[in-house]
Parts: sequence; C-alpha cells; structure tokens
Amino acid sequence: MLVVETVAKIRRAYFVQHKPIKQICRELKLSRKVVRKVIRSEATAFRYTRSVQPAPKLGPWRDELDRMLAANTGKPARERLTLTRIFEALRGLGYEGGYDAVRRYAKTWKRQQASVTAPAFVPLVFAPGEAYQFDWSHEIVLIAGVTTTIKVAHVRLCHSRMLFVRAYPRESQEMVFDAHDRAFAFFRGTCQRGIYDNMKTAVETIFVGRERAYNRRFLQMCSHYLVEPVACTPASGWEKGQVENQVGLVRERLFTPRVRVRSYDELNALLLDGVVAYAKAHPHPEQRELTIWQAFEAERGALVPYAGRFDGFHAVPAAVSSTCLVRFDNNKYSVMASAIGRPVEVRAYAERIEIRQDGRVVAEHPRAFGRGQTVFDPWHYVPVLARKPGALRNGAPFKDWVLPAALERIRRKLAGSADGDRQMVEILTAVLGDGLSAVEAASAEALREGVHSADVVLNILARQREPPAPVSLLTPESLRLRHEPVADCARYDSLRRAP
Repeated sequence: MLVVETVAKIRRAYFVQHKPIKQICRELKLSRKVVRKVIRSEATAFRYTRSVQPAPKLGPWRDELDRMLAANTGKPARERLTLTRIFEALRGLGYEGGYDAVRRYAKTWKRQQASVTAPAFVPLVFAPGEAYQFDWSHEIVLIAGVTTTIKVAHVRLCHSRMLFVRAYPRESQEMVFDAHDRAFAFFRGTCQRGIYDNMKTAVETIFVGRERAYNRRFLQMCSHYLVEPVACTPASGWEKGQVENQVGLVRERLFTPRVRVRSYDELNALLLDGVVAYAKAHPHPEQRELTIWQAFEAERGALVPYAGRFDGFHAVPAAVSSTCLVRFDNNKYSVMASAIGRPVEVRAYAERIEIRQDGRVVAEHPRAFGRGQTVFDPWHYVPVLARKPGALRNGAPFKDWVLPAALERIRRKLAGSADGDRQMVEILTAVLGDGLSAVEAASAEALREGVHSADVVLNILARQREPPAPVSLLTPESLRLRHEPVADCARYDSLRRAP
C-alpha cells in the first residue's frame, strides 16, 4: 500500500519536474505499473480494500454464525456472550477454522447491521415556555448504609435545557404529583405543554395516533397547573430525547461514584445543588454565548406562573380493625379509636399518610415504605385506656412513647404505685379535653409543690378552667345613693286599699 508521501513524490516528479516514468521508477524503487497508476488516477491516496474475504473453512458455517450473532445482539447487555464464547460454541458444532476468521466476519456483520438499522431523526426546536419533558430513571445509592434502588424523577425545560431531578422510593402517582409541584416551584412557573411517555400513572388507554385516555387525577393536576399533556408515540423515545439524554447525564455526574447519604432529604439536597452547579457551569447547546442557567433566567418570563401546590394524593378506601389499625401498601397505621366500625379513606402523599372518615381527619402519619411495618400514634389509644388502664404498661403503641418532660416525670413516679397506671390514664385522658400544653403546665405545677397524684393534677386543671373573679368597681362619692331602696311588701297592700 502506497503511503501518501510516496504518492506526492511521484506526482511532483512527473507533473512539476517532468521526469520520465523510467527515472521515477529507478529513484523511488517502484514498478512502472505503480507509477502509471498514480499518474493516471490523479488520486492523492491509495488504500487497498479486499472486495471478497476468502473464508474456505467458515463458508459452510456463515448461516449458523449469522443466527448466533443475531440472537446475541437481541439479549440484554448483561447476558450477551463475548465473541470468544461464540467462537467456542461454533467450534463445538464442528467448525474447524480459526478465531480470526470469525472475528473478521463478525466485524463486517456488525457494520452491515448498523448501516441497515441506523436511525435518523429530525431536530426539534421549542419556543420559550412552550414545553417541558418528564421521565423516570432507576439508580442505586447507599442510604443509611443500605444499598437501595431509588426512582428519580426528571423534568427538563425544552427551550433553556434547565433540568430538575428528585429521588423517591416509588414511581407511584402521588410521587408524580409531588415531583411536578417541586419542579414547578423551583422553576417558578411551568410550560404550556408537558411531554410524557405512556406511563401508567398518567395514561390509561392508548388509541390510534395521538389520542389518549388520561388518568382522571393526572388530568386534574394538569388542569391545576394549566398544562396540556402530550404523550409520545409508543417506543419513540426520541420524541422526548432531551430528558432521555438528561438521564444519562445525571447518572454520570451525580450518581457516579455511588452516592452515600443518610436520608432522602440529604440526597435530594445534593441533587438540587448538583443540577444548579451544572447549569451555571455549562453552556447552552445552541446558544453557546449563554450558560444553561442564563438561558433559564431569560425563559422564566415566558413561563406560566406557578399556581401553588396541587393537593396531590392517591386515595383508596380501607377498613379499620378492632385494634384501631388501617392497612395500606403492606403497612399498618393507627387511627383514632372513635373511627372503629366505619370505612375510611386513605390519602397517600409522597411523604405522609392522611386518613379521613366522613370528611374528618382521624389520623396523619409519616409514610412508611418498607413491608410489614406498623406506625402508631399513642394518643389514638388513650380513650381505650380509660376502659383498660392496664394496657398502658405493655401496650404496643406505648412502647418507647416519649412524653413531655413533666408528664414523663409523673409517669415514672406513679410506676411504683399500686394504682399508678389508673392515675396516669386519668391524666392522659385529660389531654383530650384540656389540651397537652394545659396538662403539661398543671403537671409541672404539681411537681413544684412536691406532689404527683392524678387528683392534684386534675384539681389544678379544674381551677384553671374556673372563670376569673368579677372585678370590683370603685363608685365615686357623687354617685352613691343617700337613701338606699328598701323592699317593703306592705306598700303594695296600701295600694290595694286605696279608693
């Protein structure tokens, strides 16, 4: 194969120096055929490409090798075989050739497949405030020392390329609502359209074309924020390619190496700082004179104003057990004892659980995301203690119950009394009517006096509930009566006798 320098020497010698072909061949030690080829072709570089690759031993096995290569390409990345393993499998079937022949054929096969299946796309342009894209990704982090697979919500403004990410334990609908609210609050507005894939939390039915039957609650959220939802064509991720690329970007920059945090709050704080730092440090892909953050600041004026938080919950009906517990999402939550016997509605938010009955809140708890957990509020069981005071000592809701300081001191002092549980229950029951702060103050006053019985605490509470004594007014001397009226019923008898 001729190098470019040799081709250049031949062309200069013949066309500039006008040397004969014979002399050029002698000086450069080349054959006449080679020199004539360079002069006649007018090419400045030559590269030999073999049109047909001889493969005498591989020939009968090409169909089988094609099948093996195609099957291997269709497997997930983790399950794909190396070319060495494919060669060994082919040898096991009877192939007697070498590895190089298989390697060369596989390279050519891969090139041909790429040329056939290579996709083509149309670049998309979005006006300021026109659209955003939403998607989910799965990442692996260490939370409190435990390896955890988390779900990350991605939102990206299509014009400025500003990004927002937040981590969640689940991909459920209430998480979708919370992610949208936090993203729009961060952007201080939203866009006219939201571009989604056909996730089950948003789309219930896919029809022909762009027509979709959206989830009712999802439509309520979009209506609240004045957003028009648009679903992509199935298996057409390029229609929301910006947020698809964002997934890889965030994974590389914010989750590599593996993140170690104590809680989701700490993780989300790191993610927010990370996306802001990235936006301020990197130029806009099209407006190179601006950073992504500067383009975002310019786009804010075109955003639809933030409408405030959407009441984004997922509601399901539930029953209350005899132990004042409601089951939801493989966990149990306590409710007020008065809720037993009637159905309730569980409203699941991203971070809390709210339980309602007849429009009244009967319980509210931080949400648990494990399995088989029971979340108690001991105050829900205080009315039950009035009938069963002995349960205070061994009841599951009261295990590790942390009371205010004064109440806890009285509880420890009463623990040695024969009727200590009964007295403590009387004090706790008073909280339902007088409030925790009033009972805490009465308990503290009783302790200052050196007593701790329930009777004393309840007496102090009763004294506090008594109306204040009337204020005595000082009457001026000029308004005092000189002759105070005297009740005399005989005067009425004299009136009767009068003519």
